[in-house]
Amino acid sequence: MRTIQNFIDGAFTGDPDGKTFTKRSPVTGQVIATVTEAGAAEVDAAVSAARRALKGDWGKLTTDQRVDLLHALADGITQRFEDFVEAEMADTGQPRHVMTHAFIPRGAANFKVFADTVKTAATEAFEMVTPDGAGALNYAIRRPKGVIGVIAPWNAPFLLMTWKVGPALACGNTVVVKPSEETPQTTTLLGEVMNAVGIPKGVFNVVHGFGPDSAGAFLTQHPDVDAITFTGETLTGTAIMKAAAEGVRDVSFEMGGKNAGIVFADCDLDAAVDGIFRSAFLNTGQVCLGTERVYVERPIFEAFTNRLKTKAESVSLGRPDDPKADYGPLISLDHREKVLSYYKLAVEEGATVVTGGGVPDMPEDLAGGNWIQPTIWTGLPDHARVVREEIFGPCCHIRPFDGEEEVVALANDTDYGLSTSLWTRDLSRAHRLAGEIEVGITWVNSWFLRDLRTAFGGSKQSGIGREGGAHSLEFYTETRNVCVKL
Repeated sequence: MRTIQNFIDGAFTGDPDGKTFTKRSPVTGQVIATVTEAGAAEVDAAVSAARRALKGDWGKLTTDQRVDLLHALADGITQRFEDFVEAEMADTGQPRHVMTHAFIPRGAANFKVFADTVKTAATEAFEMVTPDGAGALNYAIRRPKGVIGVIAPWNAPFLLMTWKVGPALACGNTVVVKPSEETPQTTTLLGEVMNAVGIPKGVFNVVHGFGPDSAGAFLTQHPDVDAITFTGETLTGTAIMKAAAEGVRDVSFEMGGKNAGIVFADCDLDAAVDGIFRSAFLNTGQVCLGTERVYVERPIFEAFTNRLKTKAESVSLGRPDDPKADYGPLISLDHREKVLSYYKLAVEEGATVVTGGGVPDMPEDLAGGNWIQPTIWTGLPDHARVVREEIFGPCCHIRPFDGEEEVVALANDTDYGLSTSLWTRDLSRAHRLAGEIEVGITWVNSWFLRDLRTAFGGSKQSGIGREGGAHSLEFYTETRNVCVKL
């Protein structure tokens, strides 16, 4: 069984007599690691190390030198690719192909993409007239914001952590990362690669623990943390925002979603079914961009529902290394209980269960894992809690609609505003509706198709700010104006 320690000032540390917690396999339920919990003293040490690095060796590097180190870091991750894959599979239980084709490669790419973005980023310059006629020149410079507190989620832990750490370091900041207690391994492993490629001590620090009265609260409340970036549920984001108000620290939040998929009768039906299936059930439904509300134009409602049912019932459950497995467990037993409570609630609210709705029968060696059935409902009213509240599991509700105006109103009738997907051959309609739906991201005839240069984020209770490409620079740097009298 592994022991996972905090990574502070370039060293793995942990008090042998201090607090620890256990990490269980989502696949079997067995304990696979003991994790050292960071207290207030450890978080303070991590923030202090980050502050020293900011003013020391890291802060003295040129942009080109930082870019070279981040490229080396990405290459170092690739060299240890299998180690990261194994660690992420152990923590999440998701299939190997998800790790090898998406989550780990994207995690490595984040460092190169943002390094190159910073290297080529431009700022503004303005000439102005002065009363004496000589003129003046104004130009902008970017400087790192400081010590960044990074609170990372468990659903795609390495990808989403590096999505924040990559631009933060590229801009010259230092970071203290608190990964989810459910997924501590890849963030910790990254510390080894940081040391191996020569990232200065204190630039990247990792503290393990929970939220209230633990590492998360100690980090977000620390007065020497200059800004906080968070991905996770909206209630947690609300608590972090309150903590960030002390000292008026900047925040960047990507939070919950109750995303709609809209399928018109003129769509490519095969493509729409495949796309909605992927968006509802990828990563066992544990995707912030996932689709839990599906609106299908009435003429194809029955055909669409039957096809999606067939695909949902065809998934193969199994261990991450099983080449036949395309579907893993939920992250924890607690989360499964939450999702199952919504499965029960859906029936109480009057849903027709098209498929699923419970826990699958698994072989004895997997019976202790967090397995759950992909589930589809129809027949719920629009005010039902299952239709309005984020579940974050492998489930969706399908409802028919009769026209554009109706479906836009339905899609917008939510507290969230993260993403949507439109499925139609009528691109004029797609362009028109994309401007009317109140979300940060709209996909047309696709889902989860990401160019890392584009703006990523949500509206309403789905988040604050935008990440991606040059948009990340707005959060991770301070823009200063210099006015030169000529």
